[in-house]
Amino acid sequence: MKRLILFSVLVGLSLTIQAQTFKIIVNPDNQITTISAKDASDYFLKKETKWANGKTVVPVDLSAKSSVREDFSTTIHGKSVAAIKSYWQQFVFAGKGTPPIEKATDAEVVDFVKKNPGAIGYISASANVSGVKVITFNN
Repeated sequence: MKRLILFSVLVGLSLTIQAQTFKIIVNPDNQITTISAKDASDYFLKKETKWANGKTVVPVDLSAKSSVREDFSTTIHGKSVAAIKSYWQQFVFAGKGTPPIEKATDAEVVDFVKKNPGAIGYISASANVSGVKVITFNN
């Protein structure tokens, strides 16, 4: 019984740590303040392309090599970065669109989101967020 309780505590801690490895950011003019995993996934997979105000959603990803991107993909999409890349390969091959732009660093993502009113991105939890709005993630 003690092992089961300890396992539950450890699993709970790992989920908390994982959820805190990134922040989701939007342009400061965006009215959104919270987002669910499903909505975030839909925006990043371009299943949903408009904000409530009618502006086009412009998602931006970190590099596929980023550990923050792996955490984001696992938490938000429930899939690995490789699985998401495969999704986009099929999407592109079918002529249905293109994946989000990729930026190499947190600073580049922040700069992109700051300059694009419809942008949404994610950055490491410790990154500087000057000029962008951090939105609350709820699952």
